[in-house]
Amino acid sequence: MAKFKLTLEYDGSRYAGWQLQKNERSVQGELLQAAAKVFGNQAVELYGAGRTDAGVHARGQVAHLEVADTRLTPDQIKIGMNDELGHAINILRVEKAHPKFHARHDARSRSYTYQISKRRDAFGKKYVWWVRDPLDLRLMREAAARLEGFHDFRSFGATEKEGQSTLVDLDRVEIREEGDRIYIHITASHFLWKMVRRIVGVLVEVGRGNLTGLDVETFLKSNSREPAKYTAPPSGLFLDKVEY
Repeated sequence: MAKFKLTLEYDGSRYAGWQLQKNERSVQGELLQAAAKVFGNQAVELYGAGRTDAGVHARGQVAHLEVADTRLTPDQIKIGMNDELGHAINILRVEKAHPKFHARHDARSRSYTYQISKRRDAFGKKYVWWVRDPLDLRLMREAAARLEGFHDFRSFGATEKEGQSTLVDLDRVEIREEGDRIYIHITASHFLWKMVRRIVGVLVEVGRGNLTGLDVETFLKSNSREPAKYTAPPSGLFLDKVEY
């Protein structure tokens, strides 16, 4: 068996998410189709570090690919698969991986960026969330600081399996402003389903003046359904980096 680590970027607006889905185009599905052509229809397995939702993008998604046997070099695999993929998916690097390497289970942290536009954008609609209201970044940063650390984020996420832990070590939340854009960078050990988008939505409500930092602390200490109401759209979310 040969195993390879793939680092890739993609425009999620064209796909129903990362995960293979019946009768829907997915990033994983497109990669498997490309791999089948490159490896001559050998049995191939491919797993990603994170299962991004429909409309969510990636600049640094990581996946591992398993094939029974191949003499192709990493560069040949990269070029061959990119030639088979549409322009919305691009493999940046292919590296030989340890036989026990797992893209998801071995990841130590993941970093996401959410992009907010302060104005109507003719070109970036698929890649930003246009928030029309003025946002108080000072209040947003103060609330974001309350989220950092090891907490139970059950109010901010949806669990995929019964009994799944909702404890997450959130390393940092950084909010910066550049021109007409606001960028929210979040790094954590891992993320619950929809967690980043709900955090962003809650922080925007704080910036609007509809919620306070104390409300954020309440969400952390209780099992509240309220953050789900503020879930930010997928368009502005990018998986930036996976650390091992």
